[in-house]
Amino acid sequence: MTLKASAADAGPEWIKSSYSTADGPDCVEVASAPDGVLVRDSKNPGGPRLTLTPTAWAAFLPSASGH
Repeated sequence: MTLKASAADAGPEWIKSSYSTADGPDCVEVASAPDGVLVRDSKNPGGPRLTLTPTAWAAFLPSASGH
C-alpha cells in the first residue's frame, strides 16, 4: 500500500517575500489560512508563526511596503 499526501494534508502554501534574498537576513513568508494570514521566518520554517486577522494584515501592509 502506498500513501500519498492529499491537498488537505499538504498544509498552507507559503509565499516568500520578493524582498527576501538568499544573502539577506530578512526572509519572510506568508500563507493564507482559514482564520487569517500566517507569517513566518523562512530560515526557520518549523519555528513559530504569527496568525493575523485579515483586518490586521490589511492594516499592516502599508507600513511593510515602505509607503
